[in-house]
Amino acid sequence: MSKKIASARIDTASSELLKELNNSLPFDRALYREDIEGSKAHAYMLRQQGIISEEDYHKISSGLDRVLEEIESGAFSLDGDDEDIHMAIERRLTEIVGDAGKRLHTARSRNDQVALDFRLYVLRHGEEISKLILDLIESLLDRAEKGSNLLLPGMTHLQHAQPINFGYHMMAYASMFRRDYERFVDSNERNSFSPLGCAALAGTPHPIDRRLTARMLGFKAPTLNCLDTVSDRDFALEILFNIATLMMHISRLSEELILWSTSEFGFVRLSDKHATGSSIMPQKKNPDIPELLRGKTGRTYGNLISLLTVMKGLPLAYNKDTQEDKEGVFDSVKTAELSLRVLKEMIDEMYVNGEAMERACNRGHLSATDLADYLVKSEGLPFRDAYHIVGSVVNYAEELGKDISELTPQELKSVDERIDEGACAVLDNRKSMDARDSEGGTSTKRTLEQIDTMKRWLQERKGAEVRR
Repeated sequence: MSKKIASARIDTASSELLKELNNSLPFDRALYREDIEGSKAHAYMLRQQGIISEEDYHKISSGLDRVLEEIESGAFSLDGDDEDIHMAIERRLTEIVGDAGKRLHTARSRNDQVALDFRLYVLRHGEEISKLILDLIESLLDRAEKGSNLLLPGMTHLQHAQPINFGYHMMAYASMFRRDYERFVDSNERNSFSPLGCAALAGTPHPIDRRLTARMLGFKAPTLNCLDTVSDRDFALEILFNIATLMMHISRLSEELILWSTSEFGFVRLSDKHATGSSIMPQKKNPDIPELLRGKTGRTYGNLISLLTVMKGLPLAYNKDTQEDKEGVFDSVKTAELSLRVLKEMIDEMYVNGEAMERACNRGHLSATDLADYLVKSEGLPFRDAYHIVGSVVNYAEELGKDISELTPQELKSVDERIDEGACAVLDNRKSMDARDSEGGTSTKRTLEQIDTMKRWLQERKGAEVRR
């Protein structure tokens, strides 16, 4: 059987350059499981509808099982000159079972076939990434619970701002990743519709049952409009966007871990498993993993922009341009799954230096706002007047080479008579941190509440994953 099995209209041999340009097998072979699964469901439906015989169905089904075994054992190598994974599998099937294999493509086009395979791949990896995000959130919750009483300088503009606790900081990232998880789940729910049976663009005259194949393949229902379906790549764009946003969050956390592991900060120390040395400087311990995660974020952005650009000018329905839809998705999926696994492992094993974080809280006048709030309460001053008084106190502390929290009652009073002895209490960094006790705030009490809320949410999600 000729390997060019979809060329009834073309008599002349293709240009070698066209073959090279057109060949998608080097990358779409990643879809072989989905292609075989979709073909088995299609064959079963064809038999149920009386479109093919019982005998042909059994030949096709057992033949597809053999093709799968051959691919996974390496007996059937997917590196030949077949045009794509779909033609490679159909050719091998026909070699095994004869004419029955030629009946498999009845009531189907490569347009709905590739849309099905790719959608199955995206949905399954969306689900896998969701599970990995839950694992990462679990690690962040563990770190948060252990660090809910460790003081840490909270920052804006990378400048010391107010005292928070380390657990609160970890909960900020857990909250980001929770949103990421929900995006992947929402996308899978929205895209759980089967393209199979749409054929080239307008459906088929054969009496097929699209709802049967949709159920068999785990979809909620068939897609509504076939013209849209065969050219739709929104599901691929969604996973690319979701991954790009996820990687942005991973990059932000990575940036902080890079900063925190420097000698200037010293807040964390990465395990030797997750760092590398220098070829020339023996003292070096480089944070290569978070640097690589930060760097790989850019490629996921590029993959999203690439597919958006491919899709922006395409008329209905299918166009060959969409062959460019897969490599970026495969790359982003691989990047996201590896990044989540290595980030979780690194967080689980890194050392957190609570003493260094607390020492850092004694620089930058973190409790300055507390003094302003105190003057508002004790003296009835407008906040803006209190704000300027505290600015003068900070300037005075700078002249003395002290942090504002280290000033004596006499030193405070020398700046403004309205500052009484009670002010020293509010300048204590730990009290300042715990004073921020509003809902969502940084006090240890509120941080533990947030951890408890997220734990309950996580248990519900993990329970749902198990039941699924």
